[in-house]
Amino acid sequence: MQRIDRTASSWPTPDPAAVGMDTRKLAGLEAVIASEYANINAVVVARNGALAYERYWRGVSPDHPHHVASVTKSVLSALIGLAIEDGHIRDVDQKVLEFFPAYRPAADNGVIANITIRHLLTMTAPYPFEAWREPLDQLCMQPDWAAYTMGKLGRGGNIGDFKYSTSGAHLLSVILTRSTGSSAREFANERLFRPLGMREIPAYGMTAYGFDELFGHAVRGWVEDPSGHSTGGWGLTLTPRDMARFGLLYLNQGRWGDAQILSPAWIDASTAVNAHGYGYLWWVREEDGRRAFMALGDGGSAICCLPDYGIVVAITSEFMPQPRDRWGLIKEHILPAVAD
Repeated sequence: MQRIDRTASSWPTPDPAAVGMDTRKLAGLEAVIASEYANINAVVVARNGALAYERYWRGVSPDHPHHVASVTKSVLSALIGLAIEDGHIRDVDQKVLEFFPAYRPAADNGVIANITIRHLLTMTAPYPFEAWREPLDQLCMQPDWAAYTMGKLGRGGNIGDFKYSTSGAHLLSVILTRSTGSSAREFANERLFRPLGMREIPAYGMTAYGFDELFGHAVRGWVEDPSGHSTGGWGLTLTPRDMARFGLLYLNQGRWGDAQILSPAWIDASTAVNAHGYGYLWWVREEDGRRAFMALGDGGSAICCLPDYGIVVAITSEFMPQPRDRWGLIKEHILPAVAD
């Protein structure tokens, strides 16, 4: 794959045919999105280091940052990898309790002592809620989100069972701050966004903790909890091009220009498929000989990386409940446009 100058603010934009994409088939995307994916407001397709397709709708521009919801988790995964590489965290098997020395687990919660960073990354730590029914609203009403989540961790299941938890991802953000001394936002700006030529995230601060400020139209920068920790499971705003840049870092095995930003070993471990179809805060799938790993956000924002094709697809969307699966759009209308 062609490597992109990590200092460049813009990308090469040749004719799609020059990077092996069928322009006629790509032209059909607009009608498909209008009729079947009405809440999509941006699609960026990068192949072989160049932008092969880029379209925006509903007044959105290339510089418009979107709340990408749970795509945030995959960015946080990269930050945990960087913190390990920098020596701030020992490894993924370090126990969670080591980062909370003042916390005293309940006498009947012996499980928590065995929970590691790996379990948080792979969503295999137990919590006392039904699968896919995490009471996120309760977390958001707490004065101390970390203490609340630690009180739930280790209960209601077995280590190793898959249970998707946004509050567990937030614990990783707290761990990152406790180990590096920087918020996830600050650490990302220094170790990830700036080296990739992405937009740095300014410190806005929170004016309130209602739905709009946490999830809705008032989200800006990177949402923080009441203690000032960047939210680990959602709350980051990114432009579509920057989403594609992040995906290309993973396609390039952590390399950007002449710099090795993230180790290939971390990329491989993070995107290895397992029994749950999940890696280290990445969704992973293999279908019809196609391997893909995806950062997925509620409402339909997504980064899809297809290493066999050298393609990254970045999609941003207006929030709507239960949007149509973006994999269908990619599989049925973008991959068929690969001409070589």
